[in-house]
Amino acid sequence: MKLPKVMKRFCKYCKKHTEQKVAANKKKAASSLSHGSKIRASLRGRARGVGNLGRYSKPAVTKFKRSGAKNTKKSDLRYTCNICKKTSVQSHGIRAKRVELV
Repeated sequence: MKLPKVMKRFCKYCKKHTEQKVAANKKKAASSLSHGSKIRASLRGRARGVGNLGRYSKPAVTKFKRSGAKNTKKSDLRYTCNICKKTSVQSHGIRAKRVELV
């Protein structure tokens, strides 16, 4: 997907439309801890309560297993205002195999 290096967009700091430089960043990993590890870390020293905590209310994982990872990643674009030099991140990424700034 080809994008221009400079775009005219709304700057939330200047509160008007300005020329903005586009930069594509590499997506950073969310966290090295697994979901369960985060929960265990947050619940350290506290009792967990009673019941099965929703664990056995679903069928076996094999029934709804997803097949493989997605072959495209969401882009992480940063826009830098030419007037106030502040950077804003795009609200939601667009799926593309390759993002090229032209």
